[in-house]
Amino acid sequence: MFDFLTQNSIYIVLLIVLMGWIGIFLYLLRLDKKIDKLKKLIKD
Repeated sequence: MFDFLTQNSIYIVLLIVLMGWIGIFLYLLRLDKKIDKLKKLIKD
């Protein structure tokens, strides 16, 4: 297993970068929902 990881380290880097992008995307989705809630409260 360790031999596979040392020879194919690019996959580990890609996995970490993908997880980072997914995290940013989910954070922005949550933020958008909160902003929508605040907009509704301000209108009412």
